[in-house]
Amino acid sequence: MKKMLFVFNPHSGKGQISSCLLEICDIFTKGGYEVTVHPTQAKNDGCNYITGRWEDFDVIVCSGGDGTLNETIKAMMTTGCKKPLGYIPAGTMNDFASTLGISKDMHEAAKMIVESEPVAVDIGSFNDEYFTYIAAFGVFTAVSYGTDQQLKNSLGVLAYIIEAVRGYQQEINKSYHMTIKYDDVEIEDDFLFGMIANSVSVGGIKGLAGNDVWLDDGIFEGLFIRAPKNFAEVQQTLTALIKHDLSAESLYYFKTGEVRITCDTAVPWTVDGEYGGDRKEVLVKNCHCAVNIISGENTVTGETKE
Repeated sequence: MKKMLFVFNPHSGKGQISSCLLEICDIFTKGGYEVTVHPTQAKNDGCNYITGRWEDFDVIVCSGGDGTLNETIKAMMTTGCKKPLGYIPAGTMNDFASTLGISKDMHEAAKMIVESEPVAVDIGSFNDEYFTYIAAFGVFTAVSYGTDQQLKNSLGVLAYIIEAVRGYQQEINKSYHMTIKYDDVEIEDDFLFGMIANSVSVGGIKGLAGNDVWLDDGIFEGLFIRAPKNFAEVQQTLTALIKHDLSAESLYYFKTGEVRITCDTAVPWTVDGEYGGDRKEVLVKNCHCAVNIISGENTVTGETKE
C-alpha cells in the first residue's frame, strides 16, 4: 500500500471536518493508501510536521482553509518535496480550490484525490516566505475576507464593492507611496490597495485578477489601485471594479514573473488571507510549476484546458 500523510486543521470552517473524518479516511484506505493522520495543534504545526515527515510518504494531503494550505505549500517548498499534494478545502473562501475545480464537498474532494492526477502549478515567493495564490495590502484586504459569503453569493462583486465603500472613509488615509518595478517598467504613485495574484477567484469573487489567468504559465497578475484625490475618483474606481475594467485610469494592471515593491514606511501585507508582516520592501517571484496538486480535471484555471 502507498503511504499517505493526512494533515488537517480541526478548527477550519467551524470544525466541519469532525463530522466526516472517518468517512474521508475510509475513502483513502479503500483507495489503496495506508493513512497517517495528524490534526494540527497550533499555527505552523502543520508546516513543521510535514517538514519532518514528508520523506516517509508517497502523497501529502491537507485539509483546512487557505492558511492550512499555505503552511503545507511552505513545507513542500522549503524541503524541495515534489510529492503529489491533495487538498480538501474546509475554510471560508477556498479561492485556490475553487480555481482548481476542487469540490467543496469533503467526501467528493477525498474521492478526487484517490481517483485523479496531479497538475503542476506556480507558487509565489514573497521575500523569505511563500504564497499559494495571493499577496496583498491595503483597504480591500480585510473586506474580501470579512464580507458575508451569502451576500457574495447573491450580489457577487457588488457585495465586495458595498463593503469597500463602507470602509472607505476610515481607510482613505492609509494609502502608501510606493515604487513598483517589474520587467522594464517602473511605477511610482500613492496606492490604496495592491495585490499580486495567481487565481481566478480572490476573496470569493471571480475576475478581480482578470479573466486570462493560468496557474502554470510562470506569470502572476498584479492589480494596484491608486489613492483617489476626491469622491468622484472613488466612484470611477468602484465602477471600473464592478465592470472588471482593468484598463481604467485609476488602476495599474500588469502581468509579470517578478516584481519588486518598495515603500518608505512598513506596509502590512496579507499572504493567502493571513498576516504576512510589515515590510518596507517586497520581492515577489514566480516559482514556475513548483508544486504538483491533485485536481479534479486536467486544469490550471478552473476550466478544461484544450
